[in-house]
Amino acid sequence: MPISAIRWHRRSRMPTAVALTAALGLALSGCGTAATEAGRDADPRASAGAGGGHGGAVRSAVRRLAAQGDAPGAAVLIRREGGGTRFIASGVADVRTGRRIHRSDHFRAGSLTKTVIAAVALRLTAQGRLGLDDPVEEHLPGLVRGHGNDGRNITVRQLLNHTSGLFDYTEDPVLARQLSAAADRTRTPASLVRTALTHRPYFAPGVKWRYSNTNYVLLGMVVQQVTGRSYADEARREVLGPLRLHGTSFPGTRTTLPAPHGRAYTRDSGARGDGARRDVTDLNPSYAGAAGELVSTLDDLSHLLSGLLRGTVVPRAELRQMRDTSASDGQYGMGLFPVRLSCGVTLWGHNGEINGSYALAVATPDGRHTLAYRLNSTAASGLAAETSLLEAEFCPPR
Repeated sequence: MPISAIRWHRRSRMPTAVALTAALGLALSGCGTAATEAGRDADPRASAGAGGGHGGAVRSAVRRLAAQGDAPGAAVLIRREGGGTRFIASGVADVRTGRRIHRSDHFRAGSLTKTVIAAVALRLTAQGRLGLDDPVEEHLPGLVRGHGNDGRNITVRQLLNHTSGLFDYTEDPVLARQLSAAADRTRTPASLVRTALTHRPYFAPGVKWRYSNTNYVLLGMVVQQVTGRSYADEARREVLGPLRLHGTSFPGTRTTLPAPHGRAYTRDSGARGDGARRDVTDLNPSYAGAAGELVSTLDDLSHLLSGLLRGTVVPRAELRQMRDTSASDGQYGMGLFPVRLSCGVTLWGHNGEINGSYALAVATPDGRHTLAYRLNSTAASGLAAETSLLEAEFCPPR
């Protein structure tokens, strides 16, 4: 099965020119047999408040998400302070057994990893251990050099907000061929950075904005250099622990998901593919690293966004940095991006896509109203139902 690199791309499904999808997509050869069964709607009794009116609009949007995303199943968790929590699921978690999607299921969250890594970096900034204007060279001497790349001219701030100009290693065709030949091979952060540095930068540091997974792989390395601990250990200490995100983990090279979990699927496409649905649940996420290896649950993603936006983990001054989009013309801050809805409401969050899984987690600016949803398939582009879902939940009825 052909392998495509991790990618980021803008999608047009949000009703605004500046909303974006920051997607970390990994296409890997899967294990198991091709899946052919169609998904089924989940038992309505599993979803509180999912009847007519508002709940019906949300449920319809979830169904459309599964269909438009070519996914066997979709699920959403909505949490509102004073208004309780609703879990709505459609389809199945496992096309072979017909198992339903459970609220407690673990799944790969892709680029939502960046939200956690940004929070860790900004906590270190608040503690005076890391400066946003520190050159990368100061923490990783000699690493970022060659082909017009120079870590002396790139700052931590520019890694966080994607203005470094560094080439995205996931777009390297040689790496794509290597992954196709040995998809389960472990990749080190340094090797991923070296891949990026075989290319000239997109532009001089700070001149423009362009999403690059290389930035966050480097941030993971900076965190380790500053703290003496891996970015995963530091994230557990500074973010996951304080927020009690017990269902969230950094798998490293572990190929399996924690229990409970369903399955993850993608289509066997390309010149040799037959278009069959493949099970790609097990994979080695080391080549996503600090840019996208996170495993989580809907509850944890909801608590992550709520905790961040309430200032529970990142102090208010640093939270303002996370939501400062001036360097990207309104598109991206630091590990967070704005989603502007047609009714005038602006949400903050991130999304992620890794082979067989797509997730989005957003919240109102005060963190009191959150929505997290997932698909158990690599999402198709142009998910108009995502906009419908967000507007059904966050836009008041006229």
